[in-house]
Amino acid sequence: MTVFIDGSAGTTGLRIHERLAGRKGLTLATLPESERKNAESRRRALNCCDIAILCLPDGAAVEAVGMIENPAVRVIDASTAHRTAPGWAYGFPELSPDFRQSIARGGRVASPGCHAGGFIALVYPLVEAGVLPKTALLTCHSITGYSGGGKDMISQYESCPRPESLGAPRQYGLAQVHKHLPEMTAIPDLAHAPVFCPIVADFYSGMVVTVPLHKSQLSRGADLAAIKEIYRAKYAGPLVRYAETLSEDGFIPANALSGTDVMQVTAQGGGERILLISRFDNLGKGASGAAVQCLNIMLGEDETTGLIQ
Repeated sequence: MTVFIDGSAGTTGLRIHERLAGRKGLTLATLPESERKNAESRRRALNCCDIAILCLPDGAAVEAVGMIENPAVRVIDASTAHRTAPGWAYGFPELSPDFRQSIARGGRVASPGCHAGGFIALVYPLVEAGVLPKTALLTCHSITGYSGGGKDMISQYESCPRPESLGAPRQYGLAQVHKHLPEMTAIPDLAHAPVFCPIVADFYSGMVVTVPLHKSQLSRGADLAAIKEIYRAKYAGPLVRYAETLSEDGFIPANALSGTDVMQVTAQGGGERILLISRFDNLGKGASGAAVQCLNIMLGEDETTGLIQ
């Protein structure tokens, strides 16, 4: 079984390569640096592999898919390009048996975005259970480590000297056109995109996503206890797990799962105000770990193979 990682030199591609290196039954195909941007070299590699994993900017990912002429080649795309595209499975198997089956049988699988995966993990089960109306007007706050910005942002944060502003959390996506919003809306089947407030901060990797709710936004009779029960039933592991609390002395450190491929989900608050919270590594379950999990499922293997729990 040959796996070609197109974009193996990037942050996500490097970590996928680490997770797959030395694995029995898999041959990792990569291109030498001198050929990585050569269209013909890429075309040959894409058509000679069994599974192609695309770790590319959106435009390059679309181009790569267009190069594939061999109908036997299956694709996992870690970019944003195909996450809501017809004919592509969404790579979050914990959401439902249908999602898992679509990945297992799929020839085209789109790996979730980091912010989006954290939001969808919280909202999808509540919409599915009828606890949260599809017409709900939602807000999402998400804080991430700077590795999510790729090599250029990593270089900025790790340079010396560097601007003083990088020492403080920085909110972005101010125009409300963040590239994760389409999947955040489409996958849970929401009528309205959430107001999305992403924040990048001065730590390498890790992420906490929060969706605040008023109890009045829930269906009649639903409350915090009902949400916890839904999460407890939905997320029993091995990679997405319900946690009664994530608090450490009243704080939730965003980097607690850095270096792992798992996600924790919880609901906090009480009375009229509720917080839905997910925590994970933006490079793990938020990127490379999710892609490797999808690969495992597509190969019919234990979905945790090669992943760090």
